[in-house]
Amino acid sequence: MCGIAGIFDTQERRPINAEQLAQMNQTLFHRGPDDGGLHLEPGVGLAHRRLSIIDLSGGHQPLFNEDESVVVVFNGEIYNFQELIEELRTAGHQFKTHCDTEVIVHAWEEWGERCVNRFRGMFAFALWDRNRETLFLARDRLGVKPLHYALTADGLLLFGSEIKALLVDPTLSREIDPLAVEEYFAYGYIPDPRSIFKSVHKLPPAHTLTLQRGNGTLPAPREYWEISFQSNGITDIREATEQVIERLREAVRIRLVAEVPLGAFLSGGVDSSAVVAMMAGLSERPVNTCSISFGDPRFNESAFAERVAQRYRTAHHVEAVDPDDFNLIDQLAALYDEPYADSSAMPTYRVCELARQRVTVCLSGDGGDESFAGYRRHRWHVHEEQVRGRLPQWLRGPLFGTLGALYPKADWAPQVLRAKSTLLALARDSVDGYFDSVSILDATTREALFSPQFKRDRQGYHAVEVLRRYAARAPEHPLSRVQYLDMKTYLPGDILTKVDRASMAHALEVRVPFLDHQFIDWVSGLPPELKLQGREGKYVLKKALEPYLGDDILYRPKMGFAVPLANWFRGPLRERVRRSVLGERLNDTGLFDTQQLQWMVEQHQSGMRDFSPAIWSLLMFEAFCAQQNL
Repeated sequence: MCGIAGIFDTQERRPINAEQLAQMNQTLFHRGPDDGGLHLEPGVGLAHRRLSIIDLSGGHQPLFNEDESVVVVFNGEIYNFQELIEELRTAGHQFKTHCDTEVIVHAWEEWGERCVNRFRGMFAFALWDRNRETLFLARDRLGVKPLHYALTADGLLLFGSEIKALLVDPTLSREIDPLAVEEYFAYGYIPDPRSIFKSVHKLPPAHTLTLQRGNGTLPAPREYWEISFQSNGITDIREATEQVIERLREAVRIRLVAEVPLGAFLSGGVDSSAVVAMMAGLSERPVNTCSISFGDPRFNESAFAERVAQRYRTAHHVEAVDPDDFNLIDQLAALYDEPYADSSAMPTYRVCELARQRVTVCLSGDGGDESFAGYRRHRWHVHEEQVRGRLPQWLRGPLFGTLGALYPKADWAPQVLRAKSTLLALARDSVDGYFDSVSILDATTREALFSPQFKRDRQGYHAVEVLRRYAARAPEHPLSRVQYLDMKTYLPGDILTKVDRASMAHALEVRVPFLDHQFIDWVSGLPPELKLQGREGKYVLKKALEPYLGDDILYRPKMGFAVPLANWFRGPLRERVRRSVLGERLNDTGLFDTQQLQWMVEQHQSGMRDFSPAIWSLLMFEAFCAQQNL
């Protein structure tokens, strides 16, 4: 796992600022402390930081083809590289190393832009072809690895694994994007392709960007893969469970190739336990497993992780996390380079820190909930869609809108209709309803936060448009539709961003078997009723795992990383909240209604209301502003 950065002159062959390129590379040192390299030629500069995993003695980057006309910097792993080496050798290509990076330059020579279709893995890379005067950027299908880019006023394209590398250029505009602010306070992160800065873009998952010198405009990225959700022909539960195990085991197997210590995160939940079970069956040695424990029993899964560790005789390591581990706030702002409000980033950072003490590569269970419909909101959305389907919008909107406004708790209604938020969701259309379920702050709270000037700058934009853009091409089935929306937004924007930054802060590579694109494609083609049956999400996965894990692991209520924000803001962080949320820095941005901020803080700290999601979002936004000296 590595970090990449670079500068490309889109207009002519001006000399690249070598000192600036080296500084860009240095900002990514944490991603690759083992080695670093630069390549400069007129109009092009490529930089690389390396975390050595495969071919430790070789594999130095930037890496070239035979005549050094093609050069690449690469972050990630291509798991089918050995098969591709054989195919490319047969086609006449000569290899100097045994690493997966070299496959990229020869694959480009052989297949051009279509080379990405041949790669199975997680990757972000930049390739320069001197003969074609072409720079080619690519990101993996699910967005496991990040890539950011920006075009300066004088025609230089900057790119890097993290935004901090681009910000080394003093000429790059730091102007905040009002639409990104709206999205941040809706989702808790800023979805691709936007970033907090107007000038900086994220290359979306499954996209490439091709630039040729002399073209003064920035071309649109090209999509090269899509999640199919096309039926794979399997309807029988027995056949489905057999293939789930076979395919998951194979996705795990190809991720065990490494020349450094390797292990797994083990939370005690279904997905991480499944990965450990598969690893144990494939490894001759005990699997290294890592987990963290919480003082609050509502969120402490360490006992369940211990049971899985005992069953598979893993080399298990547990570390207790301080329940008041809030000293990471400013550190997280430095890691993410833009506002990021998922508070589980703190325990994720700690479990990565623990894992790196013993291993360099860790497998995780991320992606299982998105693939197999494991979130409670998936179940609720399907129920809500059933109600929406029975009543026309002209009746449903006024009826449920009025009920939601008047009855905070409708105890007389069937259980599915009791919650105020559910009633209000039923009054909306399908996309608006799901947007409400994934929003960290509802529309009323967001509107109250913002100043009149910001609302004018936003020009009527609403963050639901992110979902609408993807919903236009999503599958028709209600369950498949929201799974698709999650895979396009929440998965790359929140989950994978969180894990990438937290792990790379410790130079730890994380591999994600559930997000193997061949596995994802196959699972998406299973009937929705095999994923969600009644109230049981991940039904087919759990049935498949019954021989491998006990019912106490498979069928217990879902838990997850959580931190006691509400208590922090009334207790140990009380004064920090007042300094940050009510201080000059947020006031000077002109984005917020300061009277509303004052009211929210007073209401929360008095115990009258719980505004912890809003306060946490504001706290992290202020920490970002402080980090960037805004």
